[in-house]
Amino acid sequence: MAKIFLNGKEFEVPDGITVLEAAEKLGIQIPTLCHHPELEPIGACRICIVEIEGARTLQPACTTKIADGMKIRTNSDRVENAIKFNLSLIMANHPNDCMYCEADQRCELKKLVHKYDVRPIFNPTDLSEVFDNSSPSIQRDLSRCIKCQRCVRVCSEIQGMNIYSMVERGYKTIPQTAFDKPVYETNCISCGQCAYLCPVGAIYETPDWKKVLKLIERKEKILVAQTAPSVRVAIGEEFGMEPGSVSTGKMVASLKKLGFDYVFDTNFAADLTIMEEGTELIGRLKEGGPFPMFTSCCPGWINLLEKEYPEFIPNVSSAKSPQQMMSSVVKTYFAKKIGVDPEDIVMVSVMPCTAKKDEIKRPQQKIKLEDGREIQPTDYVITTRELAKLIKIKEINFAGLKDEEFDNPLGTSTGAGAIFGVTGGVMEAALRTAYEIITNKQLPKLEFDNVRGLNGIKEAEVDIEGKKLKIAIAHGTANVKKLLDDMRDGRRYYDFIEIMACPGGCIGGGGQPKSLDPEILKKRAMAIYSIDELSTLRRSHENPDVQKLYEEFLEKPYSHIAHELLHTHYTDRSVKNKVAAE
Repeated sequence: MAKIFLNGKEFEVPDGITVLEAAEKLGIQIPTLCHHPELEPIGACRICIVEIEGARTLQPACTTKIADGMKIRTNSDRVENAIKFNLSLIMANHPNDCMYCEADQRCELKKLVHKYDVRPIFNPTDLSEVFDNSSPSIQRDLSRCIKCQRCVRVCSEIQGMNIYSMVERGYKTIPQTAFDKPVYETNCISCGQCAYLCPVGAIYETPDWKKVLKLIERKEKILVAQTAPSVRVAIGEEFGMEPGSVSTGKMVASLKKLGFDYVFDTNFAADLTIMEEGTELIGRLKEGGPFPMFTSCCPGWINLLEKEYPEFIPNVSSAKSPQQMMSSVVKTYFAKKIGVDPEDIVMVSVMPCTAKKDEIKRPQQKIKLEDGREIQPTDYVITTRELAKLIKIKEINFAGLKDEEFDNPLGTSTGAGAIFGVTGGVMEAALRTAYEIITNKQLPKLEFDNVRGLNGIKEAEVDIEGKKLKIAIAHGTANVKKLLDDMRDGRRYYDFIEIMACPGGCIGGGGQPKSLDPEILKKRAMAIYSIDELSTLRRSHENPDVQKLYEEFLEKPYSHIAHELLHTHYTDRSVKNKVAAE
């Protein structure tokens, strides 16, 4: 332990931590902009500066290590004047049009400007004119960039994609793609981690909430919403609720108050996914491959597969994601039940994921109706953040709403469907069903502890009637690439692999509420597991409404009609393939 003096008071803190970490432990707030708990500190913004006795200049708290006997001031006039000056420099290179900015009330710069009462003291500089709306998932308005480099660092450090790098010099510096290509023409996988970490409005999810708001207000068609597992454990954060709060009933109530005619649970479709994917896995185990088999529910992973690892395409399950399965069932089975034309239904998905916006545009996802028409199953995807924006715009008191239930027949789900929202959950749900179908015995323990936790790569071996199944889970694209590279080079082998592009899986998706809490993923994960533990039904194959769907419509898992509606295929989009085609 080290003894320090912080703002005149004596404290003991652990050795080796930074001044910023020490202050956080002691409940003293130091302002930051470029810093984020997921990233290595770089001290680029100079907003977290502090005064250290004996140092000639002010020091960045995020990179300065604690030393025994150190005397630190975070609130002196010298510190406050320097923070104001540095904020003024940033403001000189930032547009003053907050009314039109997608960052809205989440802008970290705006909060600091208000807190320190900063007024413009420098003439504005020429702003970057880079605006990129090429991607259905994210948009970039680099006139708003504050040079914090969070997008560059998360894309390289956490995701291993290296899509952005800082170009130009001085105030003209911006994060740009190679050769200034539109982001959708790069190997970007649409994960949206850059948008999640951006402290201002320079990178943000493509704002489909505006289109959905128009649909709600015009009310010309039947509006159906579906909500992903991890949305219910995060949406409350947008309304001041504790991280990890389970807000399922209030989330459903808010969607109905917004004007949706039906609200269905994507967890139902997660159970359906397990029936299809589990059947596929059992078929491969009996018939001998191809192995390893990969899960397919993460669209960011599918983009990575097609762009960088096309050799693994035959190994990926053909099952659509739960989002796409739900939408396909709504526009066929449910449309027939309520007697309407599928094209009179508008299907809106509420997802934690920006890549879901990209997924719905894929031509392979279209479904063919009985009359031969081809339609897009999901019409719009809004993120958790976008749903919160709609609720706020319509002035709905989210925290004060009475809980409401999902609609039937597509609202019943199991604990296995819920755990899809956290890394390892798809694997665990699949194993619960595959084990019991293969052995015709109940699992002695439903929890597969080896597949839980936030380690980047997890490995385990499961014994199913003498058959040793080697499994792996990877989340965060840098970890995924490490695993795939090792497999490609023969250093690893598995039978079944779950892959999620975002850290923590869907709970850490690019469309989730922004947070500077270093424990945020753990809190959301614990909430997901609590839903499973409190569920009466905890195995996907026990879902009575899924069973009814097969009896009335789909016949059986992997039937012809199930394959037509619930399965897809993948395309080699690698640079090598493009060059060969040219």
